[in-house]
Amino acid sequence: MRSRDFELSIMYNQIQLKDIIEKAISGLSYNTEAEKLIEPVKYVLSIGGKRLRPVITLMACNMFSDKTDEAVMPAVGIEIFHNFTLVHDDIMDNAPLRRSLPTVHTKWNMNQAVLSGDVMAFIANDCFLQTPARCMTEVFRIFNKAAIEVCVGQQLDMDFEKAAAVTQNDYLKMIRLKTAVLIAASARIGAVIGGANEKDSEFLYNFGLNLGIAFQLQDDLLDIYGDTNVFGKIVGGDVMANKKTFLFVKAMETAAWKQQSRLHELFTMINPEPHAKVKEVMKIYEELNVKEAAGKMAKDYVKKAFGYLEKTSVAPERKQELTELANTMIGREK
Repeated sequence: MRSRDFELSIMYNQIQLKDIIEKAISGLSYNTEAEKLIEPVKYVLSIGGKRLRPVITLMACNMFSDKTDEAVMPAVGIEIFHNFTLVHDDIMDNAPLRRSLPTVHTKWNMNQAVLSGDVMAFIANDCFLQTPARCMTEVFRIFNKAAIEVCVGQQLDMDFEKAAAVTQNDYLKMIRLKTAVLIAASARIGAVIGGANEKDSEFLYNFGLNLGIAFQLQDDLLDIYGDTNVFGKIVGGDVMANKKTFLFVKAMETAAWKQQSRLHELFTMINPEPHAKVKEVMKIYEELNVKEAAGKMAKDYVKKAFGYLEKTSVAPERKQELTELANTMIGREK
């Protein structure tokens, strides 16, 4: 562990760190003779996104160290892995848009999307090999554990599509694995590279975990109540794909028999008219106040997240940028 007796001075803000990540991504050397394999990789990495996970990695590192350059390539690895999961998620969901642009399988084809997505996982590994030697094994283990958990979460998500009933606890477990653990790992990896002690790195992991759950709950809300131009996806996409989001799970737990029956019918219909389906589902959700319930739960997880951040043993000003970023994440456009 690095000594904490020196005076830390350099603090980067979100814009500066995002710019560092963007430059690192644009400077990647793919070392391949198959350009058709890499074109979709370059495309998916160039179509935007807030780079939240890699920025969290650099901010967590910066809390404990001025040498954030040591965390840049692992942070890029996290972003590439995240985008790899999105490419494959879009295939499984048959989603036409990602960040308001055509998804990879839509722009190319299914086979190309699968193969180009696969290679992104190995490019991410190559980025992690550029972690400082003193902590490479620990960092890679944190990442690898999260990567496996993300796949488990995706499997649970697919299982839920066919399940007759999903409990609230089951759903929270799924989003913890599918979404939150990678945000948590991003924070912990940055802390480890920055020289944080075990206790502080654990606090940051739990900060990211609770923030990630809140982030996904809000994502569920934005899917049906968001603006396509802001959100970057088709509004109601989860409903059309029969995904059992928190809104659906909560509705089924609180609905009367007639409402439950109708929701079940709507989520098992073959080739329904999409807009009519989304409109009717929204009406039932509004009758049951599930939007408010989801918002309240998201706020509860945010409160837990900031509680863990507060416990870290660094000066308040060293936490400011991460605090502001977290507020940005959970205050996305409705």
